[in-house]
Amino acid sequence: MTPEALLSALNWRYATKQFDAARTIPDEHWDALEESLVLTPSSFGLQPWKFLVVEDPAVREELKPASWGQGQVTDASHLVILAARTDNSDEDINTWIARLAETQNKSPEEIDMYAKVLTGFNGSLSPEQRHAWNSRQVYIALGQLMTSAAVLGIDTCPLEGIDTKAYDSILGLEGSGFATAVACALGYRAETDKYATTPKARFDRGQIIEHVVAE
Repeated sequence: MTPEALLSALNWRYATKQFDAARTIPDEHWDALEESLVLTPSSFGLQPWKFLVVEDPAVREELKPASWGQGQVTDASHLVILAARTDNSDEDINTWIARLAETQNKSPEEIDMYAKVLTGFNGSLSPEQRHAWNSRQVYIALGQLMTSAAVLGIDTCPLEGIDTKAYDSILGLEGSGFATAVACALGYRAETDKYATTPKARFDRGQIIEHVVAE
């Protein structure tokens, strides 16, 4: 991909307000988007999240009132709920360390120091702080998903205007160790969505980017 193609995709992307309910994301494209979620980076590689792809139309109808009636919830081809782990236990960390060792063909002893650093950091936070930290990690995944979709010519709309507690209840997340952080609708823009051609309002680069250079 060229720099020009990347910027073209990002300029084309916008928070889609109206989706074409008759259009569905092809399976091969959706598989790639799910894999983009799997490949999302996270602090320590811990991946403190779960992604729920809501395929049941009845559940999406139930989620709509908990989303201020936003049509994207029901009209988009796909709806993803990004949930954060409510806490990180020693078991969670041990599970990740075991997976890391398996993937990199190392013994747990070889990455013992890394495990101790992770355990020490985790132990320095309160449960509330760990949940907040995990929720921030989820937004890395949201950004990766939206950018990947734009590159594939797929529209998205991040949804924070939702009742997360109601989502948790509807989706059966209560008591699961995960809680809704944000949602994302994906599909194809409707021709009637006037926001598709609305110019992006962004600050000039010089106002938001500062280069720290050697004196």
